Amino acid sequence: MQENILAIGQIKKLPSDPGVYQYYNKLEELIYVGKAKNLKNRVSSYFNKSNQHNRKTLKLVSEIVSIRYTIAQSEFDALLLENNLIKENQPKYNILLRDDKSFPYICVLKERFPRVITTRRVDRSKGTYYGPYSSVVAMNNVLDLIRSLYKIRTCKFNLSEKNIAAQKFKTCLEYHIGNCKGPCVGLQSEDDYEADIIQVKHILNSNTNFAKKHFKEIMNSYAEALEFEQAQRYKEKIDLLDKFQSKTMVVNSEESDLDIFSIISDDSLVYVNYLRINHGMLNFTQTIEIKKKLNEEDEQILSQYAFDIRHQVGSNSKIILSNIPLSSLPEDNINIVPKIGEKKGLIEMSLKNVLHFKKERIIQKDKIRDRNNEVVRRLQKELKLLSPPDHIECFDNSNIQGTNPVAAMVCFKNGKPSKKDYRHYNIKTVIGPDDFASMYEVVKRRYLRLKEENKKLPKLVLIDGGKGQLSSAVSALRDIGLYGQIPIIGIAKKLEEIYFPEDQYPLHISKKSPSLKLLQQLRDEAHRFAITFHRLKRSNSSFNTELEDIKGIGKQTVDILLKKYKSINKIKEVQTNELENLVGNKKAELIRNHFIKKGELK
Repeated sequence: MQENILAIGQIKKLPSDPGVYQYYNKLEELIYVGKAKNLKNRVSSYFNKSNQHNRKTLKLVSEIVSIRYTIAQSEFDALLLENNLIKENQPKYNILLRDDKSFPYICVLKERFPRVITTRRVDRSKGTYYGPYSSVVAMNNVLDLIRSLYKIRTCKFNLSEKNIAAQKFKTCLEYHIGNCKGPCVGLQSEDDYEADIIQVKHILNSNTNFAKKHFKEIMNSYAEALEFEQAQRYKEKIDLLDKFQSKTMVVNSEESDLDIFSIISDDSLVYVNYLRINHGMLNFTQTIEIKKKLNEEDEQILSQYAFDIRHQVGSNSKIILSNIPLSSLPEDNINIVPKIGEKKGLIEMSLKNVLHFKKERIIQKDKIRDRNNEVVRRLQKELKLLSPPDHIECFDNSNIQGTNPVAAMVCFKNGKPSKKDYRHYNIKTVIGPDDFASMYEVVKRRYLRLKEENKKLPKLVLIDGGKGQLSSAVSALRDIGLYGQIPIIGIAKKLEEIYFPEDQYPLHISKKSPSLKLLQQLRDEAHRFAITFHRLKRSNSSFNTELEDIKGIGKQTVDILLKKYKSINKIKEVQTNELENLVGNKKAELIRNHFIKKGELK
């Protein structure tokens, strides 16, 4: 904890105002961003209440070297800044609420005789966007309603006055089956078309009353003129709107624009539901699962999620209902935790959604777990093992012409990768490209350490290679007294043959067998992990050689540069002032002069 001395010294200087604090590690990487009503009290709690922290928080605190902060006018302003910093920097200890999925929208394009299209890309200069919609199905229901009520063109023609007057276009099938009124050939005026678009926009804004009123007026005028067939057509349109509204209407109170949130959690996961009600109709819903990274409170997570999703969907609702209080809100917003009445019913509806989602997630995970367990049991049967191999470790070597030899071990538990147990190895005792000796070294190092530390041994060891690599691994286990205590096999790439120690004949498992696919997955993952490490090491080696040749540049400086910029080419592109801020004026000048002398910089 000596590295924390600087950080602890900074706490005394912190103000008691609301704001955002940022934690940095020894490499000057931003590792956590938080907001606080009182910066001094909140930051102090990380260092003064260590007995109350979980292991993740203790790990965070152990890495903190420096603290930076920004004072805000209010806690909500701090939430805005915190959110921006998290999205921009993605610190490893912050939960990231936004996934990569883009929601679908309906867009009324800015053009003569506007089309109504669907899209996931938002460019406000191209038209007016409505949504987002929580699913394509929900969006298509709205679109189907619009196309049932109005004759909106679907063609992509440029319907300028000049083009229509020049008769550049012909009516298409949509016109002949009655889905379009033929504006492309001058059969529908721009004013008539625009009148329909105005009503379309009202429906897309969840306001069906405007369109219903308009249709009723036309229906009544036809009825008075005894044109009952025409009146019936508009009655059917009104019925369509009523049917659509009855499916989506969820609230009849005065506050017909509402945002509703509910949250439930356990030790490691949080489940949140959001319902957006606009003009009394539910037009967006989302339920997500969030994995806790530290010991975040539900209130903190819900406040961050509420800000994030409201920003995504463009909600301007002043009233926010939730099952627990929100800690940060804009000044003109009201947060209500209802106890009785209609609003309580809306919270119960949201909670029903989130509880159902949690149940489905648990069932889904149980199915995956059962499927993996079945594969593990089948592997036990096919390999004739005494116990199910629910903990498998696989080894692979990587080198090119003997350079930078490395090895990797990947671990699968219950048929799934356990990435926290993966290990990289630099080969220390082998000179040149000797796969057998390298395999002997890493297997011996791995299991000697587990033996000395009295840690649990795997139920199966898989060696990527044939008889030679397997024999080397077996020799390593023999030399440390563990041979016979750990089942060990090898897998050869060409024919996917499984080799056992002291057995000259390989085992052939059906190519369709899920247990063989599990072994292949292990082998491929070990190969990927080893190759990635080997490439990084080669890159580091060439990178270090050039920079460490510069007099006055040491390994620590090289490590800092490597961590941030990854390659020589990127260092050359860095502005002088940025380089100076990272390694100091003198070292920055030495590095730039080195590249200038080589003719790689001006």
